[in-house]
Amino acid sequence: MGTPAVHAQPPAVPLLTVLGETIAAARAAGRNDLVDRLEVAADRVRDPRRRIVITGQLGQGKSCFVNALLNLEICPVGDDATTDVPTLLAHGPEPRAELVLAGPSGAEEARVPLPMNEIGSVHARAPQAHGRRVLRLQIQLPNPLLADGIVLVDTPGVGGHASSYAAGVLGMVATADAVLVLSDASTELTEPELAFVRQVRELCPTTALLLTKVDLYPHWRQVHQADLDHLSRARVDVPIIPVSAVLRRHAMLLQDQQLGIESGFGVLYQFLRDQVVARDQAATRLAVAHDIQSAAEHLALALGSELVSLRDPRQGAMAVRELQLAKTTAEDLHRRTSAWQLTLSDGITDLAGDIDHDLRERLREIARTGEEWIDKHDPGRHWERIAEWLTGDIDAALGDNLLWTHTRAIELAERVAAHFTELGAVDLPDVSSGLHTEDSRTGTGTGTGTLADLEPDISFGSKILVGMRGSYGGVLMVGLATTFAGLAMLNPISIGAGVLVGGKAFRDDKQARLARRRNEAKVAIRRFVDDVAFQAAKESKDRMHRIHRALRDHYTGIAERALRSIDDSLRAAQEAANMETARRTERCAVLDRQLHMVAELRRYADAM
Repeated sequence: MGTPAVHAQPPAVPLLTVLGETIAAARAAGRNDLVDRLEVAADRVRDPRRRIVITGQLGQGKSCFVNALLNLEICPVGDDATTDVPTLLAHGPEPRAELVLAGPSGAEEARVPLPMNEIGSVHARAPQAHGRRVLRLQIQLPNPLLADGIVLVDTPGVGGHASSYAAGVLGMVATADAVLVLSDASTELTEPELAFVRQVRELCPTTALLLTKVDLYPHWRQVHQADLDHLSRARVDVPIIPVSAVLRRHAMLLQDQQLGIESGFGVLYQFLRDQVVARDQAATRLAVAHDIQSAAEHLALALGSELVSLRDPRQGAMAVRELQLAKTTAEDLHRRTSAWQLTLSDGITDLAGDIDHDLRERLREIARTGEEWIDKHDPGRHWERIAEWLTGDIDAALGDNLLWTHTRAIELAERVAAHFTELGAVDLPDVSSGLHTEDSRTGTGTGTGTLADLEPDISFGSKILVGMRGSYGGVLMVGLATTFAGLAMLNPISIGAGVLVGGKAFRDDKQARLARRRNEAKVAIRRFVDDVAFQAAKESKDRMHRIHRALRDHYTGIAERALRSIDDSLRAAQEAANMETARRTERCAVLDRQLHMVAELRRYADAM
C-alpha cells in the first residue's frame, strides 16, 4: 500500500515538440527576444514543479501531517517541537538538507549544509548559521510524491502570542500552486482562523481546509458541519477534507486498506490530482499557447511582408508604406514610454502612499481599541488574552493590507496596459511574485519581538502590610485624641478609625496600582504596534519596489518586441523590393514553407 501518485500523464512531448519548432523558427529569424521567452515556457513544461504550502495555527499538527503525507519521519513533532522557519521539501536522489541564510540586505546570500539528524534543532538564529539569519530550511528526499513534481512548504504556525505573523505566510501563498490550511477537530473554526482562510483563498484559488486529528475527537463530524456553516456564512468557497495522520501511518505500516480510507488521505490525493495537477497542466498549456501564438504573430509579420513584396511589387510598396506608418506609430509609442512609465510611476507612488496609510490606520485602530479596553478592565488579569487578541488582529490587518496591495497592483497593471492599445491586447504581468520576499521578518516573528509582560501584582502579604500601615496612622491619630477624654490609646473608637483609614489606604493603593498597570499595558501595546508598523512598512516598501520592477520590465519588453517586429518586417520588405528576379522564386518558396509552419503553429496554439 504505497503512496498514491498524484500525477496525470501530461501531453508534454507534443507540447515540447511544437515549442522546439517555434524556438527554431524564432532563432532562424534572429529573434532572440522571442527565443528567451519560449525557452522559459519550455523549462516550465519540462520541470512542472508545483508548490504546495501547508499552513495553519500553532498546534494543528502540520509537521505530523507532512510526515504522514510523505510516509517519512522527517519533520520534528511533539509538544515542545514546532516549525520555526519555513521548511521546503523537494525531490532529490539522496537525503540532503541545507540552511538558506540571509545577507546584510536580507536577500539570500549563502547555503550551509546541515546533517539530517540536526533538522529538529533549526530556528531563525540557529548556531549553524554563524550569526546570520536563517531564511528557510531546504530538504531533498528520494520520495515518490516529491518525485511527481510536488514541492511541500511547511510554514511556521500563525496566530497566538509571540508566534509568526500571517502576512509572511500569505506572501508564500501568493506564489503557491495550492494551499492546505490545517485546523484540528477539537473545536470549530475560530474567528482568526476563518479570517486567515478567507485571505488565503483570495490569494490562491486552489485552497483546501484539512480537519486534522479526527482520530482523537469522536465529535469531529459535528465540528466538520459547524466549519462548513462558518465558511458558507462567510462566503468562502473552500472544501473541507477530514484527515488523520495517525491512521495514515498505521495504514501504511499494516498495509490496511480500510484504515487508509478512514484516514482521509485518499480524498486528499484526489484533490491534489484534480485541483492541483490537472489545473496546473491546463494553466501551463494556456500560457504556452499564448506564448506560441504571440511568437507566431511576430514571425508572420516579417515573413508575410517580405513575401508580399516579392510576389507583387505594387502591393509590396503599399505594404512598405503601411509598415512605415506602423513603425512610426511604434516608434512614437517607444518614445512615449514616458506616458506609460509616468502612469506606472504615479500609480506606484499613489499605491505606496495608500497602502502605507491603510496599514497605519489599521494598526492605530487596533491600538486604540486595546487602550479603550484597558481603561475599563484590569490588564493584569487578562494579559495573555490581550496578547492573543492583539496578535490575531495584527495578523488580520497585515493580511488584509497585503490583499489590498495585490488588488491595487492588478488595477495598476490594467491602467498601464491601456497605453498599449495600438498593439492590440497585451497580456498582464503576474504581480503575485512581488508579494513574497525571502526577507520576511514579519513572517518569522524575529524582527518585531514579542509583547512585553506586565510587572506582577504585589503579593497578598504586601497588600496586608499596606492596609496595616494605613490602619496604624488612623489608630494613632484618633487614639491620641481620645486620650484627652480619659480613654486608652486602643479603644473601640480608635480601632474603628484604624479600620476605616486602613481600608481607604488599601483602596487608594489598589487604584494606584491599577492605574500603573494600565499605563504600563498601554505603553507595551503602543511599543509593540510601533515595532510591527516599522517592520511592516519596510516590507511594504520593498514589495512596492518589486511590483514596480515587474511591471516596468514587462511593459518595456512588450514595447521593444513590437518595435523589433515592425522594424524587421519593414527591412525585409524593402530588401525584397530590390531583390533580383532570379532569386525571387527561390526566396518565395522558402517563405511559403516558413509561413506554412508558422500558420501550423498558430493553429496548434488556437486548438490548445
